[in-house]
Amino acid sequence: MTLSSTERAVLAGDPERAEPSQQAERVGSRIRDMRRARSFTLVQLAELAELSHPFLSQLERGLARPSMASLERIARALGTSQVELLSVDEPRRGREPAAAVSVVRAGTGAPGPYSEGTARMLVDGARAFHPLEYRGENAAYGDSFVHDEDEWLYALEGLVELDVTGSRPLTLEPGDAVYLSGGTAHRMRSPGGTPFRLLIVKEHPARL
Repeated sequence: MTLSSTERAVLAGDPERAEPSQQAERVGSRIRDMRRARSFTLVQLAELAELSHPFLSQLERGLARPSMASLERIARALGTSQVELLSVDEPRRGREPAAAVSVVRAGTGAPGPYSEGTARMLVDGARAFHPLEYRGENAAYGDSFVHDEDEWLYALEGLVELDVTGSRPLTLEPGDAVYLSGGTAHRMRSPGGTPFRLLIVKEHPARL
């Protein structure tokens, strides 16, 4: 496989791109835990994400910082999103339980890319599910998402067309809700290219 300039720099030991950091280590650990939860080998995930497995190994060990393009490939291959990989929570193994109460104020919460739009996490810490506020306005469909976790969507604003494999597209208006079982391929768009907003609640990817 042909390596990107970022991959070549990391594997050559470029200190700017390969210097370990706490955030890089946490993201790498998150990728590794999700890979193992899906029973992928390092080589299998690298092939699915169209990345070299030596580079992916560096990422998992926190020795590289992935570009947003690489992170998107990895997220797609794992059936998750960039925002969920970036807003890593502490693993539960061998650690204190998460606080009983978690408050995320308006305008806060870890933001990041999600599918064809953007999202922000509405919870902190290791939790049993991930609630997100999603915003989009794409008139064309992007790639379908497929993940092992169940997912619930609630339309807050605007019109959303949800394309679910095996059924006719669904048009969601504010107040409509859809539950998707794990393994259901789906994608969404705005019929008129106007902004829409959803509340998305997913089971915790790679629950620990």
